[in-house]
This record gives sequence, C-alpha cells and structure tokens, in this order.
Amino acid sequence: MKIILNGEPLEIGAGMTVALLVQRLSDETGRDPRGVAVERNREIVPKSLHAATLLEEGDQIELVQFVGGG
Repeated sequence: MKIILNGEPLEIGAGMTVALLVQRLSDETGRDPRGVAVERNREIVPKSLHAATLLEEGDQIELVQFVGGG
C-alpha cells in the first residue's frame, strides 16, 4: 500500500503501525527514533499511540526529527 511520507510516495506493507514505520526509517538512516514527532493527516500522533496507530492507504505522514545542540 502507498502512503505519502514527508511529501514523497512510499510503499509499505499492510498492517504497519506508526511505531514500525519510525523504527524502519530509523534503521535505514541511523537516527534515534526517540526524537521523532509524527503527524498523520495533519494531526499529531502522541508517542503513546504510535504502536496502536495503523497506517492506511493514502495517509499523509510528516516526520520531524528533533536535533539537539549547543
């Protein structure tokens, strides 16, 4: 199934949750998944709901990686 991730189409498997997507992207990029905020169809998905939120065909997902510094 296809979703839109940060403005780009992405093919994912059925039954994927927000948590699994974040982990997949973390594995691919090496970035820490703990510092990610997720918006699904223009609504923030609280971290407490990442594992329970199933992605659906056509969902528009925006991921923002927090970056610390000094």
